[in-house]
Amino acid sequence: MPIPLVNSIASWFLKKRFHQIELFLKYPNEVQNELLFQLLSTARDTEIGRTYDFSTISSYKTFAERIPISTYEDCKDMIERSRRGEYNIFWPNPIRWFAKSSGTTNAKSKFIPVSTESLEDCHYAASKDLLCMYLNNNEESQLFTGKSLRLGGSKELYKENGTFFGDLSAILIDNMPFWAEFSSTPSNKVSLMDDWEHKMQAIVNETRNENVTSLAGVPSWMLVLLNNVLETTGKNNLFDIWPNLEVYFHGGVSFVPYVDQYKVILPKSNFKYYEIYNASEGFFAIQDQNNSSELLLMLDYGIFYEFIPMDAYGTSNQKVIPLSEVEVNVNYAVIITTNAGLWRYKIGDTIRFTSTNPYRIKVSGRTKHHINAFGEELIIENAEDALREVCNCTQSEIVDYTAAPIFMKGKDKGSHEWLIEFKTPPLDLKNFNLLLDTKLKSLNSDYEAKRLNNMTLNMPTVHIARERLFYDWLKQRDKLGGQHKIPRLSNSREYLDELLLLNTTK
Repeated sequence: MPIPLVNSIASWFLKKRFHQIELFLKYPNEVQNELLFQLLSTARDTEIGRTYDFSTISSYKTFAERIPISTYEDCKDMIERSRRGEYNIFWPNPIRWFAKSSGTTNAKSKFIPVSTESLEDCHYAASKDLLCMYLNNNEESQLFTGKSLRLGGSKELYKENGTFFGDLSAILIDNMPFWAEFSSTPSNKVSLMDDWEHKMQAIVNETRNENVTSLAGVPSWMLVLLNNVLETTGKNNLFDIWPNLEVYFHGGVSFVPYVDQYKVILPKSNFKYYEIYNASEGFFAIQDQNNSSELLLMLDYGIFYEFIPMDAYGTSNQKVIPLSEVEVNVNYAVIITTNAGLWRYKIGDTIRFTSTNPYRIKVSGRTKHHINAFGEELIIENAEDALREVCNCTQSEIVDYTAAPIFMKGKDKGSHEWLIEFKTPPLDLKNFNLLLDTKLKSLNSDYEAKRLNNMTLNMPTVHIARERLFYDWLKQRDKLGGQHKIPRLSNSREYLDELLLLNTTK
């Protein structure tokens, strides 16, 4: 199909879709409120709907008072029953697919329900919206002259009791229309290969001679793939291989630690980066502007949002608020109610709003992945911003990192311990350490207060990790692939101590 015609069709779809987007931009709280009651009405005759008498809920206040906040552990038994083929438990229509997720690196697997509605009205709708927003902002785009190189998870779908489970990416690939494969590379067969290391080379072999115009995948694992492509081809940058490459759609982990490395292998000032915010539980937000780090919260994908201010999270003063009550620059835990039957579910992510008209956000971290052993409230956003600036100052580059507290012992004060794998290490590690501490103090007033005169916290300690340490650690745990992430910050020393031991034994 000629590109002008493709762009015309996309433009037509865009105009039609923009009318709906304008509706939730203009009336965000009304759209969310209407969505909530649609979800309640749809599920009123389910087991959970009868338990909480959904049919008599007539206000958000009643909804919030009647239905408790839930975690995966709270839902696990119902989800297991659904996986065994029982119907009408938490959603009226049969759930055929379950996205297997281990969160970050916990051994325990989660099986997140994926309904037909969440596939069509959330995940696939978001993919269309992402392309439409990109084309609207870049009218001269030649995206459709070539293919999108997609990098998903590393597990195929498995059938059990008449239902299927696997990586979300496998579920999405399995349910895509047949024509979608023609615009993507690698093939479905290679995309769903189980062995990650063999899959990497198979992707390189299959994509190196394609006309790739876009990339899509998690930044950390995509970088591994792209460096493999360069090594195999002997080229210096990706435009020598794919001259028409114009955009990278990324999500899953923060892009901040990787952006400078991408600019080295993609050395064009007009190359575009577009961020998305999605998870096994749903697709939440999309970058809707060129050269922006803010994401537009999508309010009509069948997901009703609530938020818990993190300054009181997990305390007796914890409160849950709807979208209409959020404020900018406050860190919130995200609670969702979805068209796959998750009710007031804590997804474990934290975000902050950069704007409330429209509602735009930045992902700031995870509820479990922060350091607050001494009241310092260090979040991933602080860590990544600080590391990037310190790397710029010291001409160093980071591959991966993790950090945890050193707990007080006797008269010894506490501190933070960092383990960082560098692509390009700093010439002076002591200076890097000092700059990191200084930058964290400038970004986080709680950390600064605890570091004042070494009152509670001593200077942090930074160790250099050996090459491929984090990769080997994930491989040891059978967790290679796009679904698995390094725990950046932790209140526990579990991950750090394992990594420190591995760092000295190989």
